[in-house]
Amino acid sequence: MTRKYGRTFHLPQSPGAASDDKIMLDTSALLAEPEVIITEKMDGENTTVHSGGCHPRSPDARYHPSRDWMKAFAAGISPGLAQGERIVGEYLYARHAIAYEALPSYFLGFAWILNGVIQPWEETLARFAELGIVSVPVLYRGPPSGQVLRETISGMDLERQEGCVIRTARGFAETDMQRLLAKYVRADHVQTDVHWMNAEIIRNGLI
Repeated sequence: MTRKYGRTFHLPQSPGAASDDKIMLDTSALLAEPEVIITEKMDGENTTVHSGGCHPRSPDARYHPSRDWMKAFAAGISPGLAQGERIVGEYLYARHAIAYEALPSYFLGFAWILNGVIQPWEETLARFAELGIVSVPVLYRGPPSGQVLRETISGMDLERQEGCVIRTARGFAETDMQRLLAKYVRADHVQTDVHWMNAEIIRNGLI
């Protein structure tokens, strides 16, 4: 199944929002959830693995040599996925704006989707374990509040971390992403005029 992962809206206080980005103007639904997960936003390429293989965020993206590792990795996972099942994560083989020296894997998962429903976080981690997928780092899990969000953001090293993503811990439809999932991105995140796809491939480091 080739289906584009939905757009993640920026939190109102996210300084990295560009002119064409969407902003979550009302965070009340997200902050009213009983439990949220805040994960590190990794500086890679949004990638989906499905029963037929994998694709970057745009299913019709052109070939790039940095994606060879991801295709080989997905080949070991895809046969175990059902129709309508997708694993979405960050592909971190090629260095973008942030250099990673000790990644646990070049693919770090953040969503397990079944027939248009983003699955609960606990079940997502269990499915990742079955498939041999490592999740993105979790920064916080518990009840949400403005203070929790502020403390999580202030505790980040924005020289080495791009930002964070907050989502409800329960399952929710992809159509509710704009209400129940949002991101904070550091200011001036991309600091080069050359897009990573047009530059020399510099491989990030693994543990």
